[in-house]
Amino acid sequence: METPEVLTDLDAARTSSTTGSVRKKLPEVTPAFWVMKIAATTLGETAGDLFAQTLKLGYFLTTIVLFLVFVVTLVVQLRSSRYHPFFYWTVILSTSMAGTTMSDFMNRDAGAAYLSNGATRLGWGPQGLGLGYPAGAAILLSVLLAIFLAWKVSGMTFQIRDIVTFRGEALFWSAILVSNTLGTSMGDFLSDSSGLGYAGGALLVTGALAVLGALMRVRAVPNVLLFWTAFVLTRPLGATAGDFLTKPVAKGGLDLGTAGSSAVLLAVLFGLMAHAQVRERRAAVRPAGAERAPVTRRADRP
Repeated sequence: METPEVLTDLDAARTSSTTGSVRKKLPEVTPAFWVMKIAATTLGETAGDLFAQTLKLGYFLTTIVLFLVFVVTLVVQLRSSRYHPFFYWTVILSTSMAGTTMSDFMNRDAGAAYLSNGATRLGWGPQGLGLGYPAGAAILLSVLLAIFLAWKVSGMTFQIRDIVTFRGEALFWSAILVSNTLGTSMGDFLSDSSGLGYAGGALLVTGALAVLGALMRVRAVPNVLLFWTAFVLTRPLGATAGDFLTKPVAKGGLDLGTAGSSAVLLAVLFGLMAHAQVRERRAAVRPAGAERAPVTRRADRP
């Protein structure tokens, strides 16, 4: 008898645990996961700046276009019956690109601090709300906490390996979009306003991520909390790294340009996605009797 299409969250979790990767929609959290996340968020920064600034489409129009791209990629991911690396990481990339321009639109305006070479406009539509990085980050943090509160009240799991229902995925991707937008605001603040510069901001975030890695060995700290904190922090790492690659040397960057940097990062990300896809296919054809060796892990690992 086939598994019913409509499942409760409890039934879905049980189905996931008994059928392995058949109903798995999200990836395992491994070192390769974090490498791909940083590559995707760095590409999201350079690609977002490519459309909004280099091509001069502006923050408003680019935000609308990239948000629509996010919706399309999300629909593909939600309609998929199992984890597909290309679908999943394309959504991550689209949230990173949309988050870049959403953050810029919230925080910036047409002032000289944001528009260089004497320009007074950047693309069609409003130039930006001009809230500033601290206010923009505070608003986004409040929205993210509200999403997590709704998630907690719903009773659904925060452990991404067990998210197999539509409602769970909807909450997950809402948190991803807002966290990537928040991370952009944090990264831009570190790069532009903190005095650390692009390289200094990237080093600071890298140090914070190293601390989180060390805390994974502390049993009193839930790994779910560490996961989401790291997920937010990898976005400002991508933002500062992207700015370091593309901004002029006079501002502390390498001046590699948004187009060239985006092309290289896209090739790297697609190579990693292809590798992940090959691994998934090999796992799918593994004989039923070939079980994985047991892995000891904490129950609260995401």
